[in-house]
Amino acid sequence: MATPTGRPQPNLWVILLVVIVADIMDLLDASMTNIAAPLIERELGGGHALISWLGASYALALGVLLVLGGRLGDKYGQRRIFLTGIAGFTLASLVCSVAVTPAMLIVGRLAQGAFGALLIPQGFAMLKATFPRDQLSTAFGVFGPILGLAAVLGPILGAFLVDANLAGLSWRPMFLINLVIGSFAFILGLKVLPRIPADRSIALDGLGSTLLAATMFALIYGLISGSDTGWSAAPLTLLATGVVCFGLFCWRQSTARSPLVKPSLLANRGFTSGLILGLVFFAAIGGMSLILALFFQQSRGATPTGAALGLVPMSLGIIVASIAAANLIHRLGRALIAIGLVITLVGVASLAIVIGVLGPAVRIWALVPPIFVLGLGLGTCFGNLFDITIGDVDTHEAGSASGSLAAVQQLATSIGTAVMTTIYFTTLTTHGDGRAIVTSLAVVAAIIACCLGLVRLLPRSAQRESAAI
Repeated sequence: MATPTGRPQPNLWVILLVVIVADIMDLLDASMTNIAAPLIERELGGGHALISWLGASYALALGVLLVLGGRLGDKYGQRRIFLTGIAGFTLASLVCSVAVTPAMLIVGRLAQGAFGALLIPQGFAMLKATFPRDQLSTAFGVFGPILGLAAVLGPILGAFLVDANLAGLSWRPMFLINLVIGSFAFILGLKVLPRIPADRSIALDGLGSTLLAATMFALIYGLISGSDTGWSAAPLTLLATGVVCFGLFCWRQSTARSPLVKPSLLANRGFTSGLILGLVFFAAIGGMSLILALFFQQSRGATPTGAALGLVPMSLGIIVASIAAANLIHRLGRALIAIGLVITLVGVASLAIVIGVLGPAVRIWALVPPIFVLGLGLGTCFGNLFDITIGDVDTHEAGSASGSLAAVQQLATSIGTAVMTTIYFTTLTTHGDGRAIVTSLAVVAAIIACCLGLVRLLPRSAQRESAAI
């Protein structure tokens, strides 16, 4: 795959381009809907439940199927599953763009997440199989800056598309843009993606995936339904069903021939602690991002563009801290995670204090410093938390561990969206928007404080190889 000079052939960089474009499409779609949620709810109806489901449904399907999607690629070929994922994601985006009811939009979002779970794992697998080892770190190193830039520009692009009201389509171009991106990636991928031999002997845990999906759907549906219509027997029954399904999922993982999560990983105290910490931490942060966007628009009267710009300091803080922390992870180990959590806690607490003190007079610009500090804390934890979590994992289990952590991050976002919007909207109804956002931030701060207690259970340091690739 390499030329005599040691440089990879140009078509390898085209493969990298296809993978990056696909990941950007996923990232943009995950971030833009938070900004457009209030407008979508006003036009389609659906109330608070639709706002909660917009982000939760996508992350739910993506998280549940992410590990299974990776194994489907191994079994049937990464190229085939990758192209299926792009095609399905693009068509699901079309469904979202023409949705005329809340249910139709949520179905489209679920489909986007499901096809995204087919798409994302294959890209990294194909890069590992095609790039020469000495060029692989360079290829993966391209992802950080590009995806960081996409994280900053994604909400702004989404807000611009919404505020521009192109052809009178309101929020719909936010999904229609995926038709262009997805078609480009599919056509290019059809020409350049490699055909990697598949292994039909790989076993798939369909029952485990079904039980996990039932668990998450019942829990999230119960939370959203309870906050929207009241805590009657129906949402409580759904929550109880979710608990039962989770018990069955755990049983399945201990008996399946090819479980989604290897029991040996769960027996590793450091990995399990990181898994729990990541679940709780990303749930709190994922839900907080949505309620901040809601607060900016519904309480402060900001346009979608104004709300997106209000969150830019957090993205910038994440980028700055991620770059700085990359050089410290092997020196500080798990202490770096504790530092990141403390900075995050300071940012969240400062944000709550500023809003609480200024009250109705608060302006978005006054929140820039605490939001930037919050971003610095998040950037110190993002990525590094997972590198530390797999620090004590055997090398042959590192891939499975990383896939499980990525899936947990998405599931945490789904759970956090449901939980934090439940707290926000319930408080909003009884005490108003100021108390709602301060109460929600106080809950986030309490969760982060609890996360600090788990840090000492993490492995002391990261694996050298895991940070390199």
